[in-house]
Amino acid sequence: MDTRVAVISIIVENDSSTAELNSLLSDFSDYVIGRMGVPYKERGVRLISVAVDAPQDMTAALSGRIGSLSGVSVKTAYASI
Repeated sequence: MDTRVAVISIIVENDSSTAELNSLLSDFSDYVIGRMGVPYKERGVRLISVAVDAPQDMTAALSGRIGSLSGVSVKTAYASI
């Protein structure tokens, strides 16, 4: 199955969604290359980047499920390779 490299950018504004977000990322851990999180305390948000190498439908499914969480915004950028 063909895979694509992508970066999923996540902004968490609702702390109560972090446990479910971490659970989702754990469910898709076979596709995760790496992740980086930065707490921005002054603005009360968490900024997270997740690099994945996955079939496009799996990346879209993960992004969609993350986007459905309360107080969470998500955008995905795909590499052209």
